[in-house]
Amino acid sequence: MQEATPKTVLGNFANATFRHAGVESTFFQRGGKFFVRTDGPEGKLSDFELGYTFGIAPLQQYLSALPGGRLQALSIAWDSRPSDQGGQRWFHLYPDDKIDYRDELHWTRRSQNWNFMCADCHSTDVRKNYDAAAATYGTTWKEIAVGCEACHGPGSAHLEWARTKPADATMGLTAELSERAGARWTIDPATGNAARSRPREHDTEIEVCAPCHSRRSQIAEGYRAGLRFQDFYRPALLSPGLYFPDGQQRDEVYVWGSFLQSRMYHAGVTCSDCHDPHGSKVRAEGNALCARCHLAAKYDVPEHHHHPRESAGARCVNCHMPAKTYMIVDPRQDHSLRIPRPDLTVTLGTPNACNGCHRDRDAKWAAGAVADWFGHQPQGFQRFAEAFASAELGAADAGSSLVRVAADHSQPAIARATALEELTHYPAAATVQAAQTGLADPDALVRRASIETLDMLPPAQRLALLAPLLDDPIRTVRMEAASVLADSMAGADASRRAAFDRAAAEFESVQQYSADRPEGRAGLGSFFMREGRFDEAQAQFRSALALDPKYVPAYVNLANLLRIQGRDSEGEQALREGLRRAPEDAVLHHTLGLTLVRMGRKPEATAEFARAAKLAPTDVRFAYVYAVALQSGGRLPAALAEVNRALALRPDDRDLLIAAATFRRDSGDLAGARQYAGRLADRYPDDPDAVQLKRELDAAH
Repeated sequence: MQEATPKTVLGNFANATFRHAGVESTFFQRGGKFFVRTDGPEGKLSDFELGYTFGIAPLQQYLSALPGGRLQALSIAWDSRPSDQGGQRWFHLYPDDKIDYRDELHWTRRSQNWNFMCADCHSTDVRKNYDAAAATYGTTWKEIAVGCEACHGPGSAHLEWARTKPADATMGLTAELSERAGARWTIDPATGNAARSRPREHDTEIEVCAPCHSRRSQIAEGYRAGLRFQDFYRPALLSPGLYFPDGQQRDEVYVWGSFLQSRMYHAGVTCSDCHDPHGSKVRAEGNALCARCHLAAKYDVPEHHHHPRESAGARCVNCHMPAKTYMIVDPRQDHSLRIPRPDLTVTLGTPNACNGCHRDRDAKWAAGAVADWFGHQPQGFQRFAEAFASAELGAADAGSSLVRVAADHSQPAIARATALEELTHYPAAATVQAAQTGLADPDALVRRASIETLDMLPPAQRLALLAPLLDDPIRTVRMEAASVLADSMAGADASRRAAFDRAAAEFESVQQYSADRPEGRAGLGSFFMREGRFDEAQAQFRSALALDPKYVPAYVNLANLLRIQGRDSEGEQALREGLRRAPEDAVLHHTLGLTLVRMGRKPEATAEFARAAKLAPTDVRFAYVYAVALQSGGRLPAALAEVNRALALRPDDRDLLIAAATFRRDSGDLAGARQYAGRLADRYPDDPDAVQLKRELDAAH
């Protein structure tokens, strides 16, 4: 980040124009300052001064000050690559979307807000300073860009050391980035791979990089190098939408979550083994970087990579760190450092490096070529793809597969944590046992996910298992425990109550820190609702909606709160207001349908369920509820048709299989009913409901 000056601005501001979604924007200078004429918060063309530049290569964005202390990032960016690479042009970051001032992705909206979205990573020692009452920012920084103290901590003691040069190995720096100190990598000629002379004893350096190189949410201010990453940030796991089932990057995930999956990380590699943090370059160019730890005579030869020397296929990163392009022009290498698996593309549909280059051939061809080279299909280090793919598909074996991943300590902790998080959808004794074991795991990600999974237990059991985690050394874990125990403290003794109060105060402070976001206020409302503080909960949900009248979760949570209080008619009003703001939202239609059922207005409810199923046709939960509504209304053929449609998407879905069997039974089709009941029992042999249904239908035969 820099102030916009003739030296820092790279874009063409010589009355250059750019047209997108029916809006022509003009970039120009006036009085030595830089401006854009474009559509503003109300959709009208206006002139906006661009006071700051953001980034240098391969693109540069620009920030404009709007009322309330907000700095907003313009969605039109400058492609700073050379002309022969397609650069030196204006382009839109969402070229395929018709975005106007009402869209959340519009440059004037929250998703493009620098104070929340960008500042913490691009400047040093940022303080957001959001005033919730006034809805204004007073954001400050110590340095406008990323300075030395961002990675090394406060520098005053270092300056004193530089003046006096005392015998101090830390040089006065508060963060001792010593992972590599005294460690050597020695290549074993027999294997061609290197081993570290001593284990990596801590992750301080990796955690210094993590705040800006991970997909995470910020939960507190005041982080400085050397403090624990998860005391200030809540990192994302390998969740669907962010990662492919095999762990490859899908959305922008910024390295950390990928690297934690890698064999390299588990062997002791740290960021600066490959990267020079002061020069923004790698420590060697091309394959020479990998040859620092992998014997070139074994790996940098056609016998290994099976491509001509110096070709694209001979470059290590192209096979083991395939790049994906974000922000239109910014390719980023996948740091999970994996063996290419075109065989998984065949079975699971995940991408693979081979077909990233050989686009004219299919994955079966690539998988065959790999098998021919090695005599088998190499498995690699990451072995959780099938389990995560099963979970995405809702397969019957997903629960047991996820339990196996969670229990496999040879797999990365972030993968085991993800398995536990996914197990929240598979309540079973094995799930509870896996999560209970995970509570004692040395990795905070696993402990946090285990707590989330155990939310399925009754309050008293939850309290007994999770109370010790209220004093966990890591803030994200303590907060998760407080959130899950908010409705479980009735029988707690004084000691547990005191621990809960401390952790709950942290949870509340985190949500209040995020009061500039509707999700922060709604999160606090949900916490208050679980505690039984209904008036405070309602106030938070309504404040979230005041901040963003289109924030759907707040309408849903408010309706649920009103349901608990026996005020469904008010809940209906809230949901209809939400639909007035977001008429195409399936969740709102579905929730309104549930409300109308409770109010005895079943025909209206069925219409809402139908609308939800049409708006979100791949969500089989909506389809199931709609089918049940049709069946209860006497429309059995339509109900069966909806179940069949949904089963085509999720053939193993338990509830849909039960519906398919019982609806056919009710229609007199006992043979069809037995067929689906058999499928159900075959997929879920340990499910007593499945076994009982099959027994009843067999007896009827």
